[in-house]
Amino acid sequence: MTGGQPGLFLGLPMWANVEWRGSLYAQHAPQEGMLHDYGAVFSSVEGNTTFYSGPPKAATIAQWARQAPANFRFCFKLPAHLTHEKRLVGIADELETFFAALAPLHDRLGPTMVQLPRDFGAPELPALEALLRDWPSAIPCAVEVRHSDFFHKGAAEQQLNRLLITLGVDRVMLDVRPLFDTPAGTDTRLIKAQGEKPKRPLHVISTANMPIVRFIGHCDMAINERLFTPWCERLVLWIKQGKTPFLFVHTPDNRQAPQLARRFYARLAERVELPPLEAFPGERQSALF
Repeated sequence: MTGGQPGLFLGLPMWANVEWRGSLYAQHAPQEGMLHDYGAVFSSVEGNTTFYSGPPKAATIAQWARQAPANFRFCFKLPAHLTHEKRLVGIADELETFFAALAPLHDRLGPTMVQLPRDFGAPELPALEALLRDWPSAIPCAVEVRHSDFFHKGAAEQQLNRLLITLGVDRVMLDVRPLFDTPAGTDTRLIKAQGEKPKRPLHVISTANMPIVRFIGHCDMAINERLFTPWCERLVLWIKQGKTPFLFVHTPDNRQAPQLARRFYARLAERVELPPLEAFPGERQSALF
């Protein structure tokens, strides 16, 4: 990655993964330094830890602020306590506390993702609207819906999309087509991933200026390559329109996610000017021996 803001932010669902030693990371890379090496290659990351446990301790956030480069973007998720337990109602004080904790990263916050429960449907849209109207103007926002109401192109989905467009909020696009392209069979990786991810249709729509694509890949790389092909067209179009997409790449156990993300980025770079990705530190190390 080079200096300046990229036309596309590329990332993975995490950075602290010891199984990436020897590839994305050096063979004996300490876990506490992985963000530095990750940020030398990738420009963004999904902040899933905040979904489960809220913001980390101040010392941890300060460490992240020291390690992440200036053009890096953290895309944290609102805590499940706010989205799933309180269902966005009466959370103003806790939301303020959440963003206050992340203040040391203020210049490196990408869209904060509001991942809603699978049973959060059209009747609760007023709660979402109230949240978004009070959202801090300095922090981008994106919403991921999972209720079937929002995938039938009917009144509920139209209402949702109008709300997001009006308020300049992005709709997260969760692409699980690769993951569910084949039955899991006896593959434990697919069994686990298919059990965790919602099987919802893909509706491709950019409701603001930072469209987020979460590509949930398969173990079969040929399936991933085939189903990413239409994304090449759409992502390039958005970049040429002046939008700044975020692409997050998963695989069922995420072991091959760095390599898959790099492959997708190379395909995009054939179509539109993008900063080159740095070599993976673990691969550079292997080349020396």
